[in-house]
Amino acid sequence: MKDRGCDRILIAPLYPQYSATTTATVNDRAFDVLKEIRWQPAIRTLPPYFDQPDYIDAIANSIRDYLTQAESKPDVLLASFHGLPQEYFDKGDPYYCHCAKTTRLIRDALGMDETQLVLSFQSRFGPKQWLQPYTVETLETLAKAKKSVAVFMPGFSADCLETLEEMNMQNRDHYLQHGGDQYDFIPCLNDSPDSINMLAKLIQNELQGWI
Repeated sequence: MKDRGCDRILIAPLYPQYSATTTATVNDRAFDVLKEIRWQPAIRTLPPYFDQPDYIDAIANSIRDYLTQAESKPDVLLASFHGLPQEYFDKGDPYYCHCAKTTRLIRDALGMDETQLVLSFQSRFGPKQWLQPYTVETLETLAKAKKSVAVFMPGFSADCLETLEEMNMQNRDHYLQHGGDQYDFIPCLNDSPDSINMLAKLIQNELQGWI
């Protein structure tokens, strides 16, 4: 980009909720490259947008679209975020707080309470304690209670292996094996108009004074 004449660059990690393991890692990699450049361009970074109204509205609208088209409405909506070791939170990573606020704001936008829209964390591995409640255990509880569920993943800008395989296939099977009967999967925002418009507004805001 610099070789092509870019002297002002915005780095935009598409992680709504900040974590040292995601947003900071993207920025770290970019600055590792900048360290090798003698004449560096001006740099800005996109802040986390976990509580931005356009982001919350885009998620809420995707859920409303699902509820409008669903043959039967689920008993529970499950907001599943990528997990993180508890020790990261203990050391000051704000990720859990960002996820919790995102979930609360989506509840408010949809007029739901904590029993109707539940927060959980997926993808745990290894022996250490991770952020809780765990998605797998939450699904087991819902299945045993014969609660129908629809899962959505607000922390992912686009569907990927973790959403399409882990959430839509593996966790669906796990839920059904524990006695559940209705498991719906709500896709990520992907390239939907709401998603693109939201990202465009966020980026345009950070480019003020440059263009």
